[in-house]
Amino acid sequence: MNHEIRIAILDMNNNHPNQGMRNIKDISETFKTNSGYQVSIEIFDIRHQYEMPKIEDFDIFISSGGPGNPHKEGFVWEENYNRFLNAIWKHNKEHESKKYMFLICHSFQLACIYWDLAEVTQRKSYSFGVMPIHKTDAGEKDFLLKNLPEPFYAVDSRAYQVIQPKTEHLEKHGMQILALEKERPYVDLERAVMAIRFSDEIFGTQFHPEADPEGFLESLKVEKYKNSIIEDYGLDKYQETIDRIDDEDKVVLTRKEILPVFLEFAAQQISKTVSLA
Repeated sequence: MNHEIRIAILDMNNNHPNQGMRNIKDISETFKTNSGYQVSIEIFDIRHQYEMPKIEDFDIFISSGGPGNPHKEGFVWEENYNRFLNAIWKHNKEHESKKYMFLICHSFQLACIYWDLAEVTQRKSYSFGVMPIHKTDAGEKDFLLKNLPEPFYAVDSRAYQVIQPKTEHLEKHGMQILALEKERPYVDLERAVMAIRFSDEIFGTQFHPEADPEGFLESLKVEKYKNSIIEDYGLDKYQETIDRIDDEDKVVLTRKEILPVFLEFAAQQISKTVSLA
């Protein structure tokens, strides 16, 4: 009998309504329906209900984006989450059967802080829109990004940024930066890190690979987000964002190529390990 692929979705939204969770659920449910594997999906409310999955009960973890400051503010869930990151890392070092994790936006920032990989600072202004993202040489080769163009486009939605990467810490852990934000020659600011391969099993993005055109258009109607684009970039940029949203080679392609490919890869590896056991 085939091993059931057990997916845990970590909801990091702290009880705030969010399009990202709906999208992560949709992608996971589509995988469950179409993959040919027996799949179970469970959701954990990390920040509001202080829920946390036991790592032995699941194979794949998808940790969502969410609002607020990624630096410690004294909440119980913060220490729980750090212990969770450590437990997965330790498990993968010590066991043949691996645990797979995908970290998105806020979760990505938390992991960068936990492993002390870079400075995580507040941006001068909120970044929101469909943005070009540039692959590093390592990113060009990575299987999750290699089928995307250079640059590729993704939904960016963040008040914080991961900058000034600490090369020696990345190298010590065997981690690689795979993508950076667009070059801004007219602005004297360092380019933020947009994707890191933490290990063969753990991948993270600052952008939102789960975003879909329909959900993003809904977000664009929210005054806060609409105004952040218009204030920073002007009305033309806002209109361009709306025009770009359902282009087949931008958000649609990024949604198709990253998270679903990650799930398929993880399931294949898990099934291989089970069949060898």
